[in-house]
Amino acid sequence: MPNNLNNIERASTIIEALPYIQKFRGKVVVIKYGGNAMISPELSDAVMEDIIMLYLMGIKVVLVHGGGPEINDMLKKIGKKSVFKNGLRYTDEETMYVVQSVLCGKVNKDLVSTIVRKGAKAMGLCGMDNALLSAKALDRGDGEDYGLVGELVEVNTDVLIDAMENNYIPVVASVAHGIDGNNAYNINADTAAAKIASALKAEKLILLTDTQGVLKDPSDPSSLIKRIYVYQIKRYIDEGVVTGGMIPKLTCCAEAINGGVTRTHILDGRVPHSIIVEMLTDEGAGTMIL
Repeated sequence: MPNNLNNIERASTIIEALPYIQKFRGKVVVIKYGGNAMISPELSDAVMEDIIMLYLMGIKVVLVHGGGPEINDMLKKIGKKSVFKNGLRYTDEETMYVVQSVLCGKVNKDLVSTIVRKGAKAMGLCGMDNALLSAKALDRGDGEDYGLVGELVEVNTDVLIDAMENNYIPVVASVAHGIDGNNAYNINADTAAAKIASALKAEKLILLTDTQGVLKDPSDPSSLIKRIYVYQIKRYIDEGVVTGGMIPKLTCCAEAINGGVTRTHILDGRVPHSIIVEMLTDEGAGTMIL
């Protein structure tokens, strides 16, 4: 009897997913991947399995990745200190060499290999490939020198659309082609994912993070804010509900919504299969911004 009940529960879960599969089939979903979900082999496997499941359901997935911990490790190996200014990695020429080598090389190709090994087709790309991402030097107007940190000015969607039409999952490293004299720029992966999602008019942008979502009280998991409208973001920031690294993430989500993305999500990448829970169940996960 318990086995029968378990099978009934499994069947119910699949049936619950059916309307979501119908809704999202053929639509574009952009997923930003990084943090602990990238470091832990178990969590990494869960993310890749979620992506492949969406792919096999006919959902067009674009995976955008960072690789901060790997970059930190490589800089440490060569005796170079990681420097951050206002949440961004200061990127001199030597650091840019490491960023480009690690992100466009090892991290990107490892992800592609994992996806292929698990049964899907993937194409590794970085923003320099056919000027997929074009950028100029970042100027926030704050007088800070960020080095070779870039501000995205254009996304060449043809590269991504061609890959998806040929049944590939594009896996994009957040390094951009420079248009103002420098060959390459380091781009924040959240920003890159938001710009790509906007350019593709994606159905969803999903940011995997190291937090449960947006919490009213960071020490209280039960204070999760499940739904935020764009017009509420400034109020939450002004009231101090949203602070630190969550501010740029919400800003990216707002920019994506204003750029034509239907809905955006901030999910806990430390929870296995949080992508599937969000996309294919009634309850969902994390914080939705719409």
